[in-house]
This record gives sequence, structure tokens and C-alpha cells, in this order.
Amino acid sequence: MLEKIVKGKNGFVFLFLGLACLVGGPLFSLNFFAGNGSIGAPIFIAGVVSGIFILLGLIIVNPNQSRVLTLFGKYVGSVRENGFQWVNPFYKKKKISLRARNFDSERVKVNDKRGNPILISVILVWRVQETYKAAFEVDDYESFVRVQTDAAVRKLAGMYSYDNFDDEQEEVTLRSDVGDVNDALEQEVSERLEIAGLEVIEARIGYLAYAPEIASAMLKRQQAEAIVAARFKIVEGAVGMVDSALELLSEKNIIELDEEKKASMVSNLMVVLCSDKEATPVLNTGTLNA
Repeated sequence: MLEKIVKGKNGFVFLFLGLACLVGGPLFSLNFFAGNGSIGAPIFIAGVVSGIFILLGLIIVNPNQSRVLTLFGKYVGSVRENGFQWVNPFYKKKKISLRARNFDSERVKVNDKRGNPILISVILVWRVQETYKAAFEVDDYESFVRVQTDAAVRKLAGMYSYDNFDDEQEEVTLRSDVGDVNDALEQEVSERLEIAGLEVIEARIGYLAYAPEIASAMLKRQQAEAIVAARFKIVEGAVGMVDSALELLSEKNIIELDEEKKASMVSNLMVVLCSDKEATPVLNTGTLNA
């Protein structure tokens, strides 16, 4: 069954009618009590009961709120229109908020695609879209959001690696491809919450880190990779500089170098350019004759 939208009647009219019964019934019955008490008593009771009955049907629907109406277990409809309204007093009226809500899940420990333990949490923005499903398809839709979001996060973490250790793999990872991962998370959560009539406005990873037992080892590995990458860039630049130096020396005929001297010069330049410490120059002044 789909959601059925119904509208209540003007609440102020029935408020006036209910008060009139509560006040007018007893006043009207006083005239009968003076002459005939047997008629005055029923009028008094009928006025009070009718007034209370009418007033029980009054409801207030605030902006972005709704009331789900049922009559003896049968779904009647949902009131979404804001304002002061009146419905059948026999209706059972369940209030459901249509406002957007935030859900920040707890950090859970799961294994990524490579089997590494990681800590991950998700931030979810959601709201009720269909009041019928939210009220009757699940027992507690707020608890349903928590459980299904946790299940979606665990599934997502198992689909991707935390990070790439090889740039040539070209693999989507949790750390580097945040946009793709958040899109996949939003789709997964939306499919799970659809049964409860809930709409996912946004879903994104709120916290992501290696588990404490492997965090130190993974940090060292990342540092080593950064050092290797930096050294590769340094060596690449040094080779270019040495090549340019040899080419300029040859073009300007500054000095003629044989293959052995070129090799020695290349070796010295590479040491100077690639070393992580400042080079100490050594001056050759020739041989001193006694």
C-alpha cells in the first residue's frame, strides 16, 4: 500500500463547537433541572461528553511534520498539511517528523579488501519520504537506519582497499577516491532504507584510519614510499642536470673529456646532487715537488 494523503477539517470551527457543547450543554440543562430533573441530567451529560469527544479530534501539524491516521487497525491516510485541524476522534494519530536528520555512526573495526583492519564511521543525512512505510513496514525506523547504515559501511569497506601501495594498480581506494566511495555508500544505504520509506540526502565517510595494531607499521610503510618517491624525483632531476652539463661543456669547448673522465664527472655530480647532506669540496692543487 502506498501513502494516502488526507486533509483534516478546520480546527477552529470544531474548537468553537466543542467549547459550545461543554459550556452550553450544562447551562441549557439548568433550565430543565429547575422544572424536571429527569430531563436536565441527560442534557448535561450529553453536552459534556459531546464537547470532550469533539475536542479529542483536534490536532496541530507543524511544518515538516505529519500525522498517520488509523481506524481500528486500518490505515486511513496521512495528514501533511500544516495548521490547526480536526479529524475523526476515533482515529489513532501517530506523529512522524519529515525533517532532515543527521546520523553520525560509531567507529567500527572492519577489514578492507586486502584484509587490513581499519576504523571507519559514516555521516548520514536522511529524512522520512513515505510515512506509510516508515510507520508500518518496520518496527522502529530510527533503529532501522542505525542497523542498516552499519551493515552498509561494513560491506563498503570490504569492497575497497584502504590505500594503493602501487600507483600502477589504478584501483579505487577508500582514502584517495573519496567522491566515488561516497557515491557508492549513498547508493548502498539508499537501497537498504527504501523499504522503510526513507530518503538518503547525503552519505559520506566521517572517519577513516588504520586500526591501532597496524597503524604504526602502515605509517612506516607510507613514509618509506614517500622517501622512495622523493628520491626518484631527485635522481630524475640529477640525470637531466648532468646531461645538460656535459652537453654545454661539449658545445662551448670548455674542456675535452674522455670516457673515463666523463664517467668520473658523472659519478661526482650524481653524488653531489643526490646526497641528502651538503657536499664537501676538495681542491686539487697539483703535486708539490721537494
